[in-house]
Amino acid sequence: MALETDLLIIGAGFSGLVVAERLSNELGVRCLVVDRRAHIGGNAADEYDAAGVLVHKYGPHYFRSNSDEIVRYLSRFTDWLPVDYQILSFTRERYWQFPINLTTFEQLVGHPATEGDFREWIDRHRVPISSPANSEEVIISQVGWELYELFFKGYTLKQWQRHPRDLDASVCGRIPIRTNRDNRYLSERFQALPKSGYHALFSNLLRACSRTHLLLNADYRDVMHQVRARHVVFTGPIDEYFGYCYGRLPYRSLRFEARSFSSEELIAGTSSSHGQRFWQPAMQVNYPNDHDYTRTVEIKHATQQRCENTTVVFEYPQSHTESTEAYYPIPSEDSRRLYEKYAEKARHTPGVTFTGRLATYRYYNMDQVVASALTVAKKLSVELGRAVS
Repeated sequence: MALETDLLIIGAGFSGLVVAERLSNELGVRCLVVDRRAHIGGNAADEYDAAGVLVHKYGPHYFRSNSDEIVRYLSRFTDWLPVDYQILSFTRERYWQFPINLTTFEQLVGHPATEGDFREWIDRHRVPISSPANSEEVIISQVGWELYELFFKGYTLKQWQRHPRDLDASVCGRIPIRTNRDNRYLSERFQALPKSGYHALFSNLLRACSRTHLLLNADYRDVMHQVRARHVVFTGPIDEYFGYCYGRLPYRSLRFEARSFSSEELIAGTSSSHGQRFWQPAMQVNYPNDHDYTRTVEIKHATQQRCENTTVVFEYPQSHTESTEAYYPIPSEDSRRLYEKYAEKARHTPGVTFTGRLATYRYYNMDQVVASALTVAKKLSVELGRAVS
């Protein structure tokens, strides 16, 4: 006998749980949330490792947003820890200020400079391209070849296994370049982490989901045959849902290597008001031209966890296969054309809504994922018979 529910939600990350909370809590819609992993939170999940350090399980998730609506909504489920995300780049055997700003330029030329000096240098080195068509062009049109090759070319080749000229301008274009001393990695008005961690946020979100059942360690393809639902919300890979009928969409995957360090191995923290000590001088260090890994992340800089030891996560990009996770949709013309075939098929699949990064094959930030999920919830409330606030 089939289990009956109003809404079958595939995926217990931001997309799935936000939809479940809105429709179940506000309208009493019965929801079944299914995830193949053993935990909630999707790729935003965090946990305490064996050394007792809070780490982001699938790479750093730096929450930021310009949307007051999204911040207000998530603030129902978490308090916030304001964070100024700091990043350096290591190449030519030294640390560089990154993203590029006036300090980076002073490091390059070896003497103090003004904003006017930097702008004049840029005007002499940039390549005049009015409409950059790819990631190489978007950077050389802003700062020229030297800084492009110093910070962007090697990193992009490692991360994407494609030349920057074969990737959309958005890939490198999303990284700010400034002529002042603003060293923030991100520019959104609101920048913070959940004060008690992402797992606590998701647990509170799930707790607010009345009439919702959670099923972990379960493959949705097995569950769907046993469930009768009025509607399905799918947040997984869209090509997988359709059995790869047009071929596999390309993704990049990651391998994470976590290394724990004792207090004796740490350097004195210069930016901590609590006298904290760290292994590296910033939360994130990029390695564009050295080593097989692209970056190292010591999230303790941001979480402000009070502990004598620390954990640093080394990120190694790798190809996506059946045995690896799909992390990054590859923004290129060939992948866009393939995705459009699946998107068209999705538009003609009644009773199923596709939302989230994997289901829409887009590189969304977390606040964009939440915004999309809220929109989906409003649309489904009409289909399910009522309006949701």
